Amino acid sequence: MYVRRLELVDFRSYERVGVDLEPGPNVLVGANGVGKTNLVEALGYVATLDSHRVATDAPLVRMGATSAVIRCAVVHEGRELLIELEIVPGKANRARLGRSPARRARDVLGALRLVLFAPEDLELVRGDPAERRRYLDDLLVTRQPRYAGVRADYERVVKQRNALLRTAYLARKTGGSRGGDLSTLAVWDTHLAHHGAELLAGRLELVAALTPHVAKAYDAVAAGRGAAGIAYRPSVELPESTTDRAALVEALGAALTASRSAEIERGATLVGPHRDDLALTLGPLPAKGYASHGESWSYALALRLAGYDLLRADGIEPVLVLDDVFAELDAGRRERLAELVGGASQLLVTCAVDDDVPATLRGTRYAVGEGTVRCVG
Repeated sequence: MYVRRLELVDFRSYERVGVDLEPGPNVLVGANGVGKTNLVEALGYVATLDSHRVATDAPLVRMGATSAVIRCAVVHEGRELLIELEIVPGKANRARLGRSPARRARDVLGALRLVLFAPEDLELVRGDPAERRRYLDDLLVTRQPRYAGVRADYERVVKQRNALLRTAYLARKTGGSRGGDLSTLAVWDTHLAHHGAELLAGRLELVAALTPHVAKAYDAVAAGRGAAGIAYRPSVELPESTTDRAALVEALGAALTASRSAEIERGATLVGPHRDDLALTLGPLPAKGYASHGESWSYALALRLAGYDLLRADGIEPVLVLDDVFAELDAGRRERLAELVGGASQLLVTCAVDDDVPATLRGTRYAVGEGTVRCVG
């Protein structure tokens, strides 16, 4: 799989730009702040319907414009598919596949498989559990797009349940009776247990498949300096070594019952996949708090490369993006990374200094300026 062409209209800093890309290495070179990351961010958005840089869509639309458009032509097994997304902040985004309107924007998920590594990924190691949950869920949706619906359904239930608990909490705090009715809480418990069990099962299966790839990728990037391991840390007690949906529904239901008084007291849902974490270890120690800066970079990179290898094992080789990565690595890690990714069907690399990219990845070059992209060889 590779992206043959990318076009942007009113996306970030670009009023209008188009660039033809090639299979193999593509290196985007330009000074900091001219828009290199905006290009790969657009592709990441097509692949996940999310930005790796911001939490909302509004910053993606160029100042003064009301919407932004991303078009990309993706080639897979000799067939080309045109994907178009219109981003309208505050409203539902619109999508087209092969020039035909899609019923929902999320119907484009799976059309472009892409793995993106960026400086922000250091938060996978050093940041809050939400970063690691997002990593798992984005990879889960990339592998099996149906989980986008599962994820959305679960988030909707948590939001509704939290609203009910919050209303009851405020009523108790003010001593009033209105808004304190929790008669529908059991209904939301049932919804949360079923949607949560589906999401939880997907994550557990993903972590089991991902674990050996993480260990292998870290060993390759760090040249054998430490053993990386991952483990899923649920917020509820689960049956040992099971992804059986019925057992997970039962476990979540029991946890909700046990935590009900605490949830009412705090006005929030305290158990479920939205409270889980992915534990990262280096040898016997947790990576967070113990890993050095170089080890943290290597670990974050290993997580992305593990996802890339897992997707390749599924039979569809994804596009690989390395956004401003080589400048942060020492010479040894640069060369090892180049060896690992050199065979990608399509690799997109952004950099400010051309010499930061190893010679083995000197494929097609693009000069990125203020609002412009041109191929230079």
